[in-house]
Amino acid sequence: MREGGWTGVDEVVVAVDAMGGDHAPAVVLGGVRAALESDRSLRVLLVGPEEVVGSFAHDRCEPVIAGEVIGMAEHPALAVKTKKDSSIVVGCRLIKDGRAEGFFSAGSTGACMAAATLFMGRIRGIGRPAIAAVIPAAERLTVLLDVGANADVKPGMLVQFAMMGAAYSQVVLGVESPSIGLLNIGTEDTKGSQLAQEAHAMLAAGMPGFAGNVEGRDVPAGTVDVIVTDGFTGNVTLKALEGLAKVLFAEIKGALSQSLPNRLAASVVAPAIRELKAKLDPDAYGGAPLLGVDGVCIIGHGGSGPEAVANGIAVTAKAIRGRLTERIAATVGDVASPGIRQAGSLPLVPKRVH
Repeated sequence: MREGGWTGVDEVVVAVDAMGGDHAPAVVLGGVRAALESDRSLRVLLVGPEEVVGSFAHDRCEPVIAGEVIGMAEHPALAVKTKKDSSIVVGCRLIKDGRAEGFFSAGSTGACMAAATLFMGRIRGIGRPAIAAVIPAAERLTVLLDVGANADVKPGMLVQFAMMGAAYSQVVLGVESPSIGLLNIGTEDTKGSQLAQEAHAMLAAGMPGFAGNVEGRDVPAGTVDVIVTDGFTGNVTLKALEGLAKVLFAEIKGALSQSLPNRLAASVVAPAIRELKAKLDPDAYGGAPLLGVDGVCIIGHGGSGPEAVANGIAVTAKAIRGRLTERIAATVGDVASPGIRQAGSLPLVPKRVH
């Protein structure tokens, strides 16, 4: 764990990328102001060009100048290496330097992941960081990971994903003893690929709360608190759910406007539909955490508005207060057996950039 970092219990410092997202900086500035007003113990380091961050006035917000911006269409790793003065890189360096313990950006997911891994480093014992998503499922909020960071994984990596997802469920969602499922094509122990079968055996042997295999239909149902899979499958699953939700709401809107009786009915059910739509909005849950890096990193959706940015900053602060990074580090040390550690394909000592 990093020494000399922010250790406050109530007051927290969050670095925020002022230039992250499709509608930055206006929506980011609005979200920062809303977050500061709702949390009196929050301090923000606002990272971006001087003309943007220098004009934002708040007694708990400090501007940090970054002269470059990484665009959504740029190659993430190349941009991180060549744009050392970008808002994403500077934001992640603030974590490494101990000036903040959390970073929020609605910018390029790939760039955030590359910069956080390169400059913040991995938690000791973690083979690969993973991106998680909170699914507003029917029974409960479900943490799904990985949703895009690692297309190819080893069985031991899925075990670590389960550990990290469980820690996030406890700290941010308040689940005391998270149940964990392995995404598969059947619930039987012998179903699935060799990867799935080996991961199942490891999870069953050493992961508290492991409930066995779950299927695709269990993701929206909320059968368990945490679902683990590889980044390719997780990303496809997440995008399919998002696409289905958009199609369903569009179809409902079309059906309710087809005739006068339907329009009259719409006036009655509209509040319930709006409430349901708000419940299914992923922005309500603060963005996607990058788990496994040595510091809290939350990545917002590129289309985030001020409310989504405020929610993302609030979740970042909550994860810091709940000592998410320390919880993951402790879980890896307590749960991971030598057999699980050896199953990963990468060295377990994190690389550092000084």
